[in-house]
Parts: sequence; structure tokens; C-alpha cells
Amino acid sequence: MAVAHVSNEKIPNNVHLSDDKRLQRALEKWLPNYLSWWQDMGPEGFQEKDIYLRTAISVETDGWAHFDHVKMPDYRWGIFLAPPEKDRVIPFGDDYGKPVWQEVPGEHRNALRRLIVTQGDTEPASVEQQRLLGQTCPSLYDMRNLFQVNVEEGRHLWAMVYLLHSYFGRDGREEAEELLDRRSGNEDKPRILNTFNEPIDEWLSFFLFAMFTDRDGKYQLLSLAESGFDPLSRTCRFMLTEEAHHMFVGQTGIRRVIQRSCQLMKEHDTDDIGPHGGIPLKLLERYINFWYSSALNLFGAEKSTNAAGYFATGVKGRAHEAKLNVDHVAKECIYQMDVLDGGKVSSEEVPLRNAMNEVLRDDYVDDCNKGVKQWNRDLEKAGVDYRVKLPSRRFNRDVGLWSEARFDPEGNMITEAQWQKNKNDWLPTAEDKAFVRSLMVQVTEPGKMAGWIAPPRRGINDQEIDYEYVKL
Repeated sequence: MAVAHVSNEKIPNNVHLSDDKRLQRALEKWLPNYLSWWQDMGPEGFQEKDIYLRTAISVETDGWAHFDHVKMPDYRWGIFLAPPEKDRVIPFGDDYGKPVWQEVPGEHRNALRRLIVTQGDTEPASVEQQRLLGQTCPSLYDMRNLFQVNVEEGRHLWAMVYLLHSYFGRDGREEAEELLDRRSGNEDKPRILNTFNEPIDEWLSFFLFAMFTDRDGKYQLLSLAESGFDPLSRTCRFMLTEEAHHMFVGQTGIRRVIQRSCQLMKEHDTDDIGPHGGIPLKLLERYINFWYSSALNLFGAEKSTNAAGYFATGVKGRAHEAKLNVDHVAKECIYQMDVLDGGKVSSEEVPLRNAMNEVLRDDYVDDCNKGVKQWNRDLEKAGVDYRVKLPSRRFNRDVGLWSEARFDPEGNMITEAQWQKNKNDWLPTAEDKAFVRSLMVQVTEPGKMAGWIAPPRRGINDQEIDYEYVKL
């Protein structure tokens, strides 16, 4: 297959944007607003620095990533869709097997717009959450990875804005403007999902956000990549190629924290490594509990008529739906689900379509546990008895069935009094957060690392660890 090179127009793209002058003008009008937002809300203090970034020059597997030093405002933001699949059909729901839609069906317009806006809102939100982290980076390697994540989130915003402008008319254009007007954590105009209003002012939270919240993003994109609306599917398929790096940053970042903590525990013969500049494993677990439970909320309610409607209409499927050996219509299928009934946890049969959020959450939990197993293998190799684990999906929930009661990390129902008594053992305290922030001292000498984190196993794109990833 020939490599589908990206055009070198004002807005790089592989969607023949120049053939639609009206759309091109609309997006070129949106561009300066985007760049203004980036200057205001992107990484503070590093806009003029040369960063060793990966940039798309093609959407094919053998050519989509080009590495070079680039100033972030000059990054090739644009509109990239995965190549179309010949004769693709809707892979699930009531219209299973029918040709996919190249335009938005009127009856699905509101549902698709809602999903695209919600997904789009998360992208600039995470940039806003992370905008100050460069000032406390543990190494140039980590600073570069942060900025790579940031510019790709910016490009993912472009992907959703393209869909809004192209397929949703005036209200789509208005929604695209709103994506630049909302701000993470702003009381008057917050981001749509609560997780994206949480402050991320230190790197431990950033790594866990990339591990858990970006992994939620992976599963949302996987489900949207199955959509019967083909432009959305193709957009999400390309986004997934970039999302893998974000999760890598989170997974390996925490691995390196654990490795360094183990070193300090051995050197000083104590679990209490805070006075020695390390992150105690029990503190790490409290942070894991918070960010994991926050990410679980992003899947929505366990029983959902919206999820059933999305599936029935072919709008949003299961992850890897087309490859699953299952009933793709799922009209008569059931899902055995734990529920809260009369103040007690019991089991209930739910129509599978209504449980699609939970099906996606099941896949997500399994994926997260694979990462935790890797961390625990590192602990075992280091000769440390402690093991990290994910809390029950009932713990610390703000959305869905489990938000109606209190549960401990094992999933046992507890009283409000028990919660108040023990929550500081389960979730980060103000003192924990202050301590972690105290460790965040910027390290910018090539190859050097902050004292609370181990070096990576290898550099980026076959470069050495002491390569000048950011030219300061």
C-alpha cells in the first residue's frame, strides 16, 4: 500500500481539505483561536524551546512518526484519519452488517455530537491540567515525554473539531468554540468530566493520570473506533496509535518510581524513605487508589439506557467489536452484574445492551491489572515484600451504582463513620500532597534524574538517555 502522505497546507491533513473551501476557511478561522489558547494554556515557559518531538508525516504504520527538534507552536497539528476500510459494514447493533455511514444520520445526530464533544473536551483539559509540570520535571527525558503527550492531546482536539465542523453545521462550529472556552478546574466554565478538573501539580499524579486516565481514553477510543459513523471510526483509529505512548509514559513512570523507592529502602534499611527523598510505597498506593477510582467514573453508570441506545443504533460498540466472537446484535443477551439493592450488594441479570459501560470497564480493569502485575514483578525482583493492588471498583466512586454508599478498598460496604475514620489511610492527604510537591525539583542536566525516580531503561527513538531532548 502506498504511503498516504500528509499535505503541507496551512492545516496539515489527509482529508483533501483544499477540496472543500468553505470547510477550509472555517478551520483556518479556528486555527488562530487554537494557537491563542495554546499560548495561554499550553506548557508555561517552554513555547520557544526546541523539543525532540514525534510528528506525523503519514498515517501508515511505516511512516507516521518523524522525529526532530521542533518548537511546540510549530508542531504539525492537523487532521489525520486512518485509511478507509473497503466495504466496511456496521459491526454491531440493530443495523449490523449494513454499510457504514459517511454522513451523520439525522436520527443519530445528537448522540454522535454529544460523544464527540465529550471526547474532544478531554483533550485540551489534560493540557491545561499539566501546563506547569515542565517547571518541576525530574529529567529532560521526562520533560520531552510530557510535551509529546501535550502536543498530541492538542492534535486529538483538532480531530474532534474537524468532525464537528465537517458534519454538524452551525451547532458543531459553536461546540468547537466552546471547547476552547472551557477551562480545567474553572468554577464558572469547568471541563465536562470531573476527572479533567482535578489539579495535576506534581509528577506522581501525572504518571498515574497517564496510566489510568489515558487508558480510559484508550477504551473510549476503541469503542468509538467501532462506530457505524465511519469518519469517527477512522479518526479514533489514528488517535489510538498516539495514545499508546501516553500509557507507556504512565506505566514506565510508576515503574521507575517503584525502582527508586526500592533502592532507597535497601540503602537505608527502612520503609520510611520520605526523609531520604523517596516516595514510600504506602503513599504511592493511596495515589493509585485515587486516580484509579477517578478513572473508573469516566465509563459512566453500570446500567445505562444511553449505552444501550448507542449500541443499538451502531453509534458506539465494545472494544474490538468486529474481532469478537460474540453475538454482535446482543438483543437477547444478559450480563450478570453486582448491584446495590436495599443497602446490600446482590447479583442481578441485566440486558447486555444496558451493561455496555460495564463491559468496557471490565476490559479496562483487566488491562490496568496487567500493569500492576509488572510493578509487582519489579517489587519481587527487588526483594521487597510489599505489593501494590488496585482497589475494588466500588471504592471512592462518584458516578454509578456505587456512589450511593461507602466501600473500603476491598469492596466491603462500610458506614460513613468508618469511612471518615479510615479515608486518610486509603486516599492522599493534604500532608501527602505537600510532601510529594516538596520533592518536585526541576532537573535539566542531560542524563541526570531527580532523586525520587530511577532512570529509564532506554532513551527515545534509539537516542541515549543523556541526549538533549529539550534544548534549554
